[in-house]
Amino acid sequence: MEDSPERVEQLKTLSALLREENTLALATVDEQGEVSVAPLFYLVDEDLCLFWLSSPSCLHSKNLKKMPRAAATVYRHTENWNEIRGVQMRGLVTVITDRRRRRLLIKNYSSRFKLGTLFISAISRCNLYEFRPDFFRLIDNSKGVGRKFELIPENGEDRSSSRGL
Repeated sequence: MEDSPERVEQLKTLSALLREENTLALATVDEQGEVSVAPLFYLVDEDLCLFWLSSPSCLHSKNLKKMPRAAATVYRHTENWNEIRGVQMRGLVTVITDRRRRRLLIKNYSSRFKLGTLFISAISRCNLYEFRPDFFRLIDNSKGVGRKFELIPENGEDRSSSRGL
């Protein structure tokens, strides 16, 4: 089945937004149900999976070890409500242990964020995480308040709506 022109455009917008921005807000939950949010630099791949480095001792890393599902958002900074544009996501987070893949992703991460050799020691002690979203919601107030596009990649279903959240 062919994608509708609107779906293709929304996917391009979603992908472009994730590639243009560099910081996500990651929400995790501990065993008592307490929510924590952490800002993190990230990379995105062609499958719209996100990657970041974090110390295993960080609260969000400890939470993910026990409960590997998370929510995240990426958005553009703005001063006006009608310019709010962002992506909300939910999905599974895993630690990348494959050495070759880890090395390549860390090289790209270090290059993108200009970490240089100063961070080599710190990076070696970090986990490399992969966030594989199973739900995306693209918000774009410039198209109208409450206008959203939702995508669930596993079954390819998407829902577009002009209604509010």
